[in-house]
Amino acid sequence: MSDMKKDEIAEDQALIGDEGFETDVMAGELEALRAERDEMRDRFMRALADAENIRKRGERDRREAEQYGGSRLARDLLPVYDNLKRALDAASEESRAAAKGLIEGVELTMRELISVLGKHGVQPVVPAVGETFDPQLHQAMFEAPVPGTKAGDIIQVMTEGFMLHERLLRPAQVGVSSTPKS
Repeated sequence: MSDMKKDEIAEDQALIGDEGFETDVMAGELEALRAERDEMRDRFMRALADAENIRKRGERDRREAEQYGGSRLARDLLPVYDNLKRALDAASEESRAAAKGLIEGVELTMRELISVLGKHGVQPVVPAVGETFDPQLHQAMFEAPVPGTKAGDIIQVMTEGFMLHERLLRPAQVGVSSTPKS
């Protein structure tokens, strides 16, 4: 019996040794799985953040396209506005009386053009003589010394500027006073 007991003890020891080895292998596999899980979680979070950034960028691009998509058309219509304004400014009182219907038609066309541009967010930038030159809104076409003005004052307005929502579509073209000569 003692031989049988020795064999059983040897078997038990062998099993215990194998289980210890299996536990080490299982612990290693468990750590590898945890590392893989953490890596996958990190990749998932990065992909989620990228998707959110793409969604926000797409929304911003859509909004900008909606607001500023017609800027080329609006910019192309501005010379039409300028020509109608010049036609009305050139009409004297005598010619207004003689061609009353024509002048009224041009005025109505001008008002309709202003209305349509306004519906789409295009607003005029109308500087007044005496205002200070602002390079963000105005384009200096010439500079001249004018007595009674300060350097940088607007002395003449050639064409009005226009804004499309918050963006400058076309700067107002102005003449600017230089430092008066003494």
